[in-house]
Amino acid sequence: MFLNTLTPKFYVALTGTSSLISGLILIFEWWYFRKYGTSFIEQVSVSHLRPLLGGVDNSSPTNSSTSNGDADSNRQSVSECKVWRNPLNLFRGAEYNRYTWVTGREPLTYYDMNLSAQDHQTFFTCDSDHLRPADAIMQKAWRERNPQARISAAHEALELEDCATAYILLAEEEATTIVEAEKLFKQAVKAGEGCYRRSQQLQHHGAQYEAQHRRDTNVLVYIKRRLAMCSRKLGRTREAVKMMRDLMKEFPLLSMFNIHENLLESLLELQNYADVQAVLAKYDDISLPKSATICYTAALLKARAVSDKFSPEAASRRGLSTAEMNAVEAIHRAVEFNPHVPKYLLEMKSLILPPEHILKRGDSEAIAYAFFHLQHWKRVEGALNLLHCTWEGTFRMIPYPLEKGHLFYPYPICTETADRELLPTVFHEVSVYPKKELPFFILFTAGLCSFTAMLALLTHQFPELMGVFAKAFLSTLFAPLNFIMEKVESILPSSLWHQLTRI
Repeated sequence: MFLNTLTPKFYVALTGTSSLISGLILIFEWWYFRKYGTSFIEQVSVSHLRPLLGGVDNSSPTNSSTSNGDADSNRQSVSECKVWRNPLNLFRGAEYNRYTWVTGREPLTYYDMNLSAQDHQTFFTCDSDHLRPADAIMQKAWRERNPQARISAAHEALELEDCATAYILLAEEEATTIVEAEKLFKQAVKAGEGCYRRSQQLQHHGAQYEAQHRRDTNVLVYIKRRLAMCSRKLGRTREAVKMMRDLMKEFPLLSMFNIHENLLESLLELQNYADVQAVLAKYDDISLPKSATICYTAALLKARAVSDKFSPEAASRRGLSTAEMNAVEAIHRAVEFNPHVPKYLLEMKSLILPPEHILKRGDSEAIAYAFFHLQHWKRVEGALNLLHCTWEGTFRMIPYPLEKGHLFYPYPICTETADRELLPTVFHEVSVYPKKELPFFILFTAGLCSFTAMLALLTHQFPELMGVFAKAFLSTLFAPLNFIMEKVESILPSSLWHQLTRI
């Protein structure tokens, strides 16, 4: 009787009102998501309904806007696509070329090798090279594209005199083993130290001598660093650590070479975590450029304190302790800096040989870090399990849109393009920044709004037809209930049913 009394105007008003309400909800949900990065309905359900059901949410972000206010003012204006020399880059002859011989694949892109050629010309040459015949030959050698031509030029330079840069080229490209490379670098040290002492005495006699001294300094630092890396690769890790420390003391101003990253990796190999923490305390500063090595090593040390006893089930019941919260926050900080690293550490994505240059916060840096540090994470019991349980929560914490950033300067949007130039995309799929998906309730509200708006339009255009359709739909919807009521009436005595209906 109720359905028969309804007029078409009622259906028009009903669908119009429902579409208006769902549209207002959609607008509010979208505004809230744009401002806070999460759905309001989801936020209410997590904050108020989940505790009532017995769950505890420990991944919600803390109010870090005040604690990071000072950090925001000190952030440097970092170039979005600045490419850095990989501090742990491999040897071309002893490592990259051996990979090519075995697999037939080229691990380095032309763009990457071209950047290395520019670095060699910047650090190993100067305007006064024409004064020394061997240096003049090497100045041309660094510009050669053909590896054999470069090697021949280096041998030609050594025939004239002991040339440190010639030894460098041969150690990097001609030596087929690390042992051979180390022998050449030891010869280079003798030649490099002689040139360095001579230019040091003349550096204040003019701009030309100053440039020559700067070049000789770069050459000597490069040789000693590579010698330390040879010792590390040959298993003499303590010797490598000593060489790196001595080098950092002798040339404290050359922080652009990032020698501390080599030192951190060697100290982790020795499991000397106290010294690792001391190095981090010096270099993990807001005024210095960050790196995946700094951020993830800090996270590893904090995870090491709690990871062996960490259980996600136990944490969800009792909540996170202070140490566990510090570890989780350190992982979130590291993941926000470079979100590509966890997939390599968790072996969800296969590793390749790291390039000679990396892009901070890019896939190339993630590969370079994981290639050398995966073993250190595996050595700490439970560290990878803690990373697996917590790293994805970072993207729920970062404000929307993602480029705004949270703890660091905004994530550069050009990293994918630069990584495709640095990495061999023929056999490697470049990792991209994880995009925050729209919450379910926004999609649901959008669908509901569209559906009710369509119903309102159809009801306005065809009120009689839509009235018949609505009556048929409601009758079908209530048919099971009517069937159950009829069965109950047939089973129960009429007097009892009469008393129940009165009640």
